[in-house]
Amino acid sequence: MSRIDPILVSVYARTFKSITDEMSAVVEMTTRSPILCEAKDFVTGLYDAQGNMLEQTENLPILAFSLAPVCKYIIEYYEGDFHPGDVIFHNDVFSLGNQNNDVAVYRPIFHGDTLIGFSAVKGHQADIGGNVRGGYNPNAKEVWQEALRIPPVKVYEKGKLKKDVWDLIFANIRLDIVQHDMRAQMGACKVGERRLVALIDKYGLESFHAHKAALFEASRKMVEAEIAQIPNGEYCGEGMVYFDGHNKGTTFTIRVKITVKENKITFDYSDTDEQTDGFVNGTYTSSASATILTFLQMINPDIPHNEGMVKPIEMIIPEGTILNARYPKATTFGNHLCPPNADAIIRALAPVIPERVTAGWNNLLCSLTTGQDPENGEPYVDIGFMGLKGGSGAMKGTDGYDHIGMIDASGGILDQDYEMFEQTTPHLLKKHEYVTDSGGAGQWRGGLGVETEFTIGSEDTQFVTFGDGDFEPAFGLFGGEDSILNIIELTYPDGTHVVPNNKDLITGVPRGTHYHQIAGGGGGYGDPKKRDREQLRREVRNGVISAAAAKDTYGLD
Repeated sequence: MSRIDPILVSVYARTFKSITDEMSAVVEMTTRSPILCEAKDFVTGLYDAQGNMLEQTENLPILAFSLAPVCKYIIEYYEGDFHPGDVIFHNDVFSLGNQNNDVAVYRPIFHGDTLIGFSAVKGHQADIGGNVRGGYNPNAKEVWQEALRIPPVKVYEKGKLKKDVWDLIFANIRLDIVQHDMRAQMGACKVGERRLVALIDKYGLESFHAHKAALFEASRKMVEAEIAQIPNGEYCGEGMVYFDGHNKGTTFTIRVKITVKENKITFDYSDTDEQTDGFVNGTYTSSASATILTFLQMINPDIPHNEGMVKPIEMIIPEGTILNARYPKATTFGNHLCPPNADAIIRALAPVIPERVTAGWNNLLCSLTTGQDPENGEPYVDIGFMGLKGGSGAMKGTDGYDHIGMIDASGGILDQDYEMFEQTTPHLLKKHEYVTDSGGAGQWRGGLGVETEFTIGSEDTQFVTFGDGDFEPAFGLFGGEDSILNIIELTYPDGTHVVPNNKDLITGVPRGTHYHQIAGGGGGYGDPKKRDREQLRREVRNGVISAAAAKDTYGLD
């Protein structure tokens, strides 16, 4: 048994993280789709030979738990039939995938003849087959109407391309860009392989295994120490989901019972409503990711993200609920059940750890446009991440983040570069700016939302909306106020005004249509009348808060 050197444990932890960060940089710099290279809708990870997480770089927090369950499934699926040079694809939501569009690459890593681990990258692809280009089909009722299912499949075996398998997959995907982006993910996995092998060359296999186990144990203890600061007890919360895409007026409730006992925490969703008949369902993995990322926001941010981190956390997400739909239900909306899931967790824990929770975050209302660019004749897909999310909730001592960008935090008002938006689509951007008074008022205000306007530049455009942000604003906490609702509306060249449903598919949208969107802000925290007066005056001067709101809501003289 190798002697455990605490300094070397830290070296391993930092090196694992630097490897997944480098893999992330490779994906960002070599992919072509804006959803990857700009929005960074991907995760990179390293796993040991048993599929235990060594480290990951999430980029998008909703992917916090999306690679590890599949890695363990793949190990069981292939029963040890791994070789140097193998490359495995996977997206299947019914074998622990999180979303159809999120396609993963796994590469087994060998040190000599010994399997030592896996490198992996999962990224949101611009298309994945199914009925609708881009992958979001609000009319879907089963998985085949959404996507090409890819259970574990080797596209390279022993370093040799399996051309028949590759061609079969990409014959069912509309856009050539997906092939390029998958090759970029494969390249990042190769980088991860090189770096992990070099690390073990330096310190040896025995040291690797011993210090890895010590790192897991240290991370477990760190999480347990955080949980121990929450009073023992049972805490319940709810979050709402609105409209399943088929039955007007339908609502669904996510219910969580959180049990804290000493240094363990359990999230039990057994009382959550049953699965829907539409595409508004989640998978176990997407819902588990949402739970973990929400809890991670409430604890020490310096805890390494490895297998030890998740050991003290138990999740009960019964099959057949809206959070874990049974085969063959449609589930593309599953990642977007994160906000109401987070709402339920926040509402449950706010009374006992008020200093650790945020007020509500703006709920998603997103649009996706697809069509043919008249300038070059090429097809395009754009998920409008420029304005889909709005602001985050405030917490004690801190205002919310203004326009978080992509789903649950990725990056600010320039999350989608304006010039790249106009280069990769035929659309013409007219406006993108913060919205005055969009953050919920409070001693600490919610983050601001944004307003976006552009002119659609393709004929016969297909337009998809998905989200719940037009039904329920982000909620305030402890005297803080709610934010504002989201809006998406279209004005056709002939003056026809269209307000899509929050899960809608509209075809034949004409060129020249004006698109208008407001993404609301986050909820406020604490009594608005206690907000710092000088800061208020600066915000009025800068247009963040209106003079009327400063007087009427905040009580500014």
